[in-house]
Formats: sequence, C-alpha cells, structure tokens
Amino acid sequence: MPSQPTLSQAPVGVFDSGLGGLSVVRELRHRLPGEDLVYVADNAYCPYGIRSPEEICARSELMVGTLIDAGAKTVVIACNTASAMAVFHLREVFPDVPLIGLEPAVKPAVERTRTGSVGVLATPRTVAGERLQWLIETYGGGVTVHRVAATGLVELVERGVLDGPEVVAALQPLLDPMLAAEVDFVVLGCTHYPFLRGAIERYVGSGVAVIDSGAAIARRLDVVLTEKQLVRRSDRPGTFRMATSGDPESVGPIAAQLLGEPLGAVDRLEDLGRVEALDKVSTPARADDGQPAAVENMPLGSAAVPRPAR
Repeated sequence: MPSQPTLSQAPVGVFDSGLGGLSVVRELRHRLPGEDLVYVADNAYCPYGIRSPEEICARSELMVGTLIDAGAKTVVIACNTASAMAVFHLREVFPDVPLIGLEPAVKPAVERTRTGSVGVLATPRTVAGERLQWLIETYGGGVTVHRVAATGLVELVERGVLDGPEVVAALQPLLDPMLAAEVDFVVLGCTHYPFLRGAIERYVGSGVAVIDSGAAIARRLDVVLTEKQLVRRSDRPGTFRMATSGDPESVGPIAAQLLGEPLGAVDRLEDLGRVEALDKVSTPARADDGQPAAVENMPLGSAAVPRPAR
C-alpha cells in the first residue's frame, strides 16, 4: 500500500453514464481546485436510466474498477441512477476505496417548501428505485412529493442541445403536471439536468426553485478527503483527464461545450488501464434506427408521508 502522503497526491475518480457528471465536476473543481480529477463517461451505454438493475451494477462496477486501476484514491458516482441501483453493491466489491454517491435533493426541498408540494424530475430507474422512496418516507414529513420519470432529456444533453424549441417540447409534458400540482421546488434528480437548468427555470417561472445535489456532493467529498487525510497539497492547480467508452472525437466537443472551456484530448476507456473486454459486460441498447431504445414515460406519481404525531 502506498503511504498516506503519496496516496493524497492520487486523483479523484468520477464517473457517469455519459456527460451529465460534468455538472458535478464543475462543483468539485470549484470547491477543491487543487485536486486532480479523472472522469469516465460510459457514453456507449448511456443512458443508464432505461437499463436493468443488473446491467447498471455491471457497468458501474466496470467504471469504478477502471478508475481504481487508473490510481483513483476515491470515486464519486456522479450518476443518480448508478447511485440508486449500485452503490451498495459497489461498496461490497471495493471496500477499501471511499465511494461517494448522489441522492436527489429531496430533504432540502421538503424543508423549504411553502406550498407543501415539491417535484422530483429523474430517470425512470431512479423514480422506480427504493432509494428515492426511502428518502421520501424519511424526510417527506407530510409534504407531497410528485415524481416524474423523464425520458429524452439525457439524450438532449448528450447532443449538446440545452435550449430552444426541442428542449421546451421535451419539458412541457414533464413540468406541466408539476405546475398543476403547485410545486414550489423542482429537484433535478439526474446529473444531466443541471445543464438544462436555464430552460427549466424559464419554463417554471420565478416562483419555483430548481435545485440539484452537485454542491452538496462537493462538500461531502471535501469532508471525506479531510477526514482520511487525502487532501492533495500542492501549489499547482488540479488537472482534469477524461475518458469515454464512446467515440472520443464526437464526445470531446460536447464535453467542452458543457464545461464551458477548451478540453484536451479525450481518451478511450481502455487507455486508462482496465483491460477486460468491455463488450462482454453489457451491450448497448439500440432501436432499429440506431438510437437508444426508448421506454414508456412513467406517469406522474405522488408520495405523501403523514407527519409524525407530536
């Protein structure tokens, strides 16, 4: 095992099913500018939100293993779906590496609501998952939580389409039921969605707050690195390296657009050192037209938990 000072100089690993996790990367770089970051995007298998739990666990295990093989001292699971479906499995497989998962910001939304009605916009798998239900049951406190399973938004972000008529058309059937229910908070339960924040905020209006978990995860990483004495100490700013299971030449320009800055060459996933056959872990879901296979948009669901008797 490397010594603690040596380990502290290792990079922080981050992964997502695609480019949405770059919204988390922005928060990590803002709070911890001295940390080197290695980001893995599983673009060839994006989105995770339409996949089976078994596929999500298998792909997530491969992504985390790839980052650990690349020398990561900790890994941020910058994907709500992977966090909901695979985090406990990953902690069993990789018990010696701190793994930090994401949770939709349900707690702050229900604590701050004035109308007693909040919305959660997430992928179908996250909406159907036990973790979101647990958050609602634990922190709901009598607030009605309207859950909307969204399809199509991840694909827009992956294409770099962040505003305009196509985005509005995709948002309308998702947000109109929330507005009809008089929500005053919309929780973005997927790391892709902060890139659509501007369009979402314009659609819902100034009376509805739009929140996500990115800054909270950056704070959590700061705490974990400090507690484990893994904070990188250096005079130089942290570096950023990115790899993808997709086509680096097509992924790179969109990643640079989302980060809002020039980006160096994007590596292929296998260049990070994980040598097992990637196509044996899972197969991309494709429809006949070559696009990711679609799933039915799940209906608006509500969960209300009575306030405990005092």
